[in-house]
Amino acid sequence: MTPPHFHHDDTHLTVGMVGLGRMGFNLGLRAIRAGIQVVGTDSSADAREAFDAHGGRSVADLSALVAVLPQPRTVWVMVPAGDPTDHVIQLLGDLLDPGDCIIDGGNSFYGDDIRHAHALATRGIEFLDVGTSGGVWGLERGYSLMIGGPAEPVTRLTPLWQALSPGVDAAERTVPGGPVSSAEEGWLHCGDSGAGHFVKMVHNGIEYAIMGAYAEGLNILRHADSGLAGQTNDAETAPLNNPDMYRYDFNLADIAEVWRRGSVIGSWLLDLTAVQLQQNPNLEGYSGRVSDSGEGRWTSIAAIEEGVPTPVLTAALYARFSSQGSDQFANQVLSAMRRGFGGHVEKND
Repeated sequence: MTPPHFHHDDTHLTVGMVGLGRMGFNLGLRAIRAGIQVVGTDSSADAREAFDAHGGRSVADLSALVAVLPQPRTVWVMVPAGDPTDHVIQLLGDLLDPGDCIIDGGNSFYGDDIRHAHALATRGIEFLDVGTSGGVWGLERGYSLMIGGPAEPVTRLTPLWQALSPGVDAAERTVPGGPVSSAEEGWLHCGDSGAGHFVKMVHNGIEYAIMGAYAEGLNILRHADSGLAGQTNDAETAPLNNPDMYRYDFNLADIAEVWRRGSVIGSWLLDLTAVQLQQNPNLEGYSGRVSDSGEGRWTSIAAIEEGVPTPVLTAALYARFSSQGSDQFANQVLSAMRRGFGGHVEKND
């Protein structure tokens, strides 16, 4: 199949997209809808075919991608953080020319951005780190973009940021009147290399904590009927002091709905939770294992190195570790100690 070629002029921007998974695919389509030409590539032929079917253009590999992009080339990398991203950036560094630009839009560690920027600068290749928030809903809602790197390519690619971001109408203006800032449009040049992913890292740390707060609060409500259960009277069970105070059978879906309207804890995360509770009140099919992709860890590490206390964010991270079963041995140690000093036998309820 002959790769597509695009005529380039000053009024049209062409971007390469490496990785056509959930995020890369939708980022590409949103850019296309705004009039930006996007050439995508992915190791999956099915992903490339789907991108073509939705109005994009695809090529088989990085070499073909570089061959068809007009100079100065802009290549957005949207593959898993860590080794896959490192590998793609290294390959692109060997293929691109001075003046070209690589964008890392994944959830990379900001220290890796600094390393990539230094290495690519020796070849005259620009590098931008773009923390990208919006998830699978970003195609319609737009993406919040947190950008790190030199100012010149950030300014040059303003049409791309404006195409992908939600726009000023996505939220009520904090200060009505006056010129609209890029932050109000939904994108921000946060600083030098690594700054974009540093801001996104903290964003995700906060996300962990907000999600954890909703989860814990709803769990208290779910167990507010504990006074209706028969009381267990034995040496291994702390009694419920006032069972008459815990006889509520709450409809969690309705509570989430009422919180969405006028409440100070309303948010998009609550909106998504309300949808799930309406469709699946007992959340059947969810095991409760909550993964962490790295950003929460890096946030806590940064806080430690800065000497900044973050007990809420760090507790939310530890809760995710617990959900993954990594506290199992610690709990066994506790049980063994109780058996040792007091002869306590584990309950099997």
